[in-house]
Amino acid sequence: MGSTRNSKSNDDVAVENVDYSSDNNVPAKQDYPASLEGLNTDEYNKIRRRAVFKMDIQLLPTLVIMYILNFLDRQNIASARLAGITTDLDLSQTQYQTCVSILFVGYILMQVPSNMMLAKIKYPGAYICSAMALWGVVSATMGSVHSFAGLLITRFFIGFVEAVFFPGALYFLSLFYNRKQYAFRAAILYSGSQLGNAFGGLFAIGILKLDGAHGIEGWRWLFIVEGVLTVGLAILFVFILPNSPTSIRWLTKPEIDLLRHEYQLDQGQDDNASEITAKQGFFMAVTDPKTWLLMATLYCIFISAAVTNFFPSVVATLGFSRNTTLGLTAPPYVLAIFVMTAIGFHSDRKQERYWHIICPLFVTLAANIIAVSTTNTAARYIAMMLMPPSFYSASTVLLSWITGSISQPAVKRASAIALINATVNTPNIWTSYLYSGAPRYLVAFMVNLAAAAGAIVLATITMIYLRRVNKKLDEGKDTGKSGPTAAQREAGFRYTL
Repeated sequence: MGSTRNSKSNDDVAVENVDYSSDNNVPAKQDYPASLEGLNTDEYNKIRRRAVFKMDIQLLPTLVIMYILNFLDRQNIASARLAGITTDLDLSQTQYQTCVSILFVGYILMQVPSNMMLAKIKYPGAYICSAMALWGVVSATMGSVHSFAGLLITRFFIGFVEAVFFPGALYFLSLFYNRKQYAFRAAILYSGSQLGNAFGGLFAIGILKLDGAHGIEGWRWLFIVEGVLTVGLAILFVFILPNSPTSIRWLTKPEIDLLRHEYQLDQGQDDNASEITAKQGFFMAVTDPKTWLLMATLYCIFISAAVTNFFPSVVATLGFSRNTTLGLTAPPYVLAIFVMTAIGFHSDRKQERYWHIICPLFVTLAANIIAVSTTNTAARYIAMMLMPPSFYSASTVLLSWITGSISQPAVKRASAIALINATVNTPNIWTSYLYSGAPRYLVAFMVNLAAAAGAIVLATITMIYLRRVNKKLDEGKDTGKSGPTAAQREAGFRYTL
């Protein structure tokens, strides 16, 4: 059900009828950059593989590590709770829940302004690294708080600064990778959060052994060590992360030309930050029905995924010791990494999004049905094993659907990504109050169940909408201001289904 350019007539430009997602095909040679002229298929594919590999090596490991630390610095309050932060700061259940949720208030407020700036500045990589250093400083500061108010303020500001990273990284990746490459890379990026979830608890076990060292509680060491590590790596990464495809080390001119050529073929035009203003891009995103359809779908998925904010506490209801509980939080996220990357890779390979979203969501449905139905230890842990791989796989492919469907102009894409990501994170504020009534957490899991079902329905509506727009494009009908740009229509752009 993927997008295709084959629906156009034979009189249209030949380059529109080429599927270059396969290594067995290359785009039509007309309009080739001069550095690529005279290449045969094998030579073209060799340059492509080498160029994309160099891009992967410089971007992906750095972004994954950044996301791991982003998640550790955000989620370490859950491990701190098991280490006694609520007792030491005399926090009530409601105060602790408020400290969990307040981070997302700052996180939501900053995302859209940050991405609007990111789409306009010359050095997006340096901007993201600077934000990383700043959230590391705030994280380390959390180790010095002595009251509910102090913890609340630092949690708000760490969310405010961390807001730069994820929507910024999604937009940043879209500057380098075309739609046929994006879902797999988005899955690799997202694996950073899963690695943070998987090994955050194990990392916490090691740091919490410092409990009492120099008269400092273990949970304080947790914030300090992770914060200092974040700052140190941010300084290193500013020298590694490129700011554009042309600044990637080791890329030759033919490789740069090839990447730009295929990107332009896929998008139907080059990215141009000066094409419209940031304000215009924001209003284009707000008035596009695709923004709201995709946002509503992802919103429902994030309701189900909010269980990760309380995962150690939920796993703790199985009745094991603190260290065993922290250890048991790792396997679901390790499994999620493998499932996410496999589904992302297959979605890119097939150039299909819808089924790669709803099939994992049916697994999310099943997992929540198990969680609602029983308190059996084995059954509930199976449910927990199924949750992260399913809803994270669906959300990863959906994020690719967003960047590919709201692709141009570039400033509109940046605003849409941030607006969607900011809105879909609001469940992290209110769902934290659902997780009471241990060990069943009945209300929370019933809400998660309904949300997963809602996401399936909304994804179906989105697919039908995009299919109708593609049909209008095939028939040469007007698709309005929310459709592809004039340059994209001229190039035969179609939405991936």
